[in-house]
Amino acid sequence: MSNFARMRRLPVLLLGLALMFAADTASAGDGCADLASRQQDPQVSTRIAAVACAESLRWNRPFIDTEGRLASLTAYEAEDRGLQDGGAPWRRVAFYWQASGLLPGMAFKPGAGDCQVAAMRPESPGLGCRAFVVDTPWSAAFVGWVMQRAGVPGFRASASHADYVRAALRDPAASPYRLQAPQDAQLQAGDLLCYARAGQVLGPAGLRKRLEAGNGGVPMHCDVVVSREPGRVYLVGGNVQQAVTLRILPTNAENRLWNLPQRAEGDLPCSPDMPQACDFNRQDWVAALVLRPQEELAALGAVTPPAPVAEPPPAPTCCVNCVLGSGVPRCPLPGQAPPRRLPEVPLQGAE
Repeated sequence: MSNFARMRRLPVLLLGLALMFAADTASAGDGCADLASRQQDPQVSTRIAAVACAESLRWNRPFIDTEGRLASLTAYEAEDRGLQDGGAPWRRVAFYWQASGLLPGMAFKPGAGDCQVAAMRPESPGLGCRAFVVDTPWSAAFVGWVMQRAGVPGFRASASHADYVRAALRDPAASPYRLQAPQDAQLQAGDLLCYARAGQVLGPAGLRKRLEAGNGGVPMHCDVVVSREPGRVYLVGGNVQQAVTLRILPTNAENRLWNLPQRAEGDLPCSPDMPQACDFNRQDWVAALVLRPQEELAALGAVTPPAPVAEPPPAPTCCVNCVLGSGVPRCPLPGQAPPRRLPEVPLQGAE
């Protein structure tokens, strides 16, 4: 082929490469926009990912990238509005507690009793429940609700992540999960990835030792794996920076975690003087819970999609029998103009 002919073919080749790159880019990502609609999928693993993804979308998709940077956080657990559907974040968290079946066990906590009503009645002030949501870690309630909603056989929800990690260690035949070290697992949709919270650094071996020693609690956090693609895995967790947040972690060619930032004894604290220590992915990663295959799950119980749960009604735009302090305007009488909210006046000196 002459040089002239090669030069004439170069633009065509470049165009083809550009189209291939665009196609790859379009198909890349967490996949939550498609997954969220598959909550009745026959596969348990897909249902787990779909439920978690739907909540990621509901919370406006905040995420932590592979560099450990938090982005796009617009709704916080304590707020009265801000979710994609117009709902209150704190009421949604109360719903996780209520629908997972974990709320009665939290009755000793101030305000928990108010959540039984506030989770399902948007017109209820629920001030005690709101305080309970702010004061009580809820990441395990989120996981418990996801598993309950997805119909995972053999999973026993708990307000403590350590309980179902311990169950996978002590009685693996009765657990829907197998316990592995994070670096050994090839994470897929439906798996869980867990770290021990700040304090003593345990590592996978240290966690096993603590769990085998007794039934004491181990402060932990677990994220739900929703999808993976070459070079990265996507996870969704509750109470991650006070929201339902997506996390992106790097993987190698074998789909195992790669260069996972690991907390160690003597780590320098994150500060303006030490920005290189500021990484939301730098944790004491101690456990991967790998979901058992569908045929093994079937031996633990039904794997068919559960009946849809009752969702809280949408937040009211006005009220007839108004509750003092609810912040909802009274509905107009027939023929009257809709009520108008008075503009909020900032306090003196407020920014």
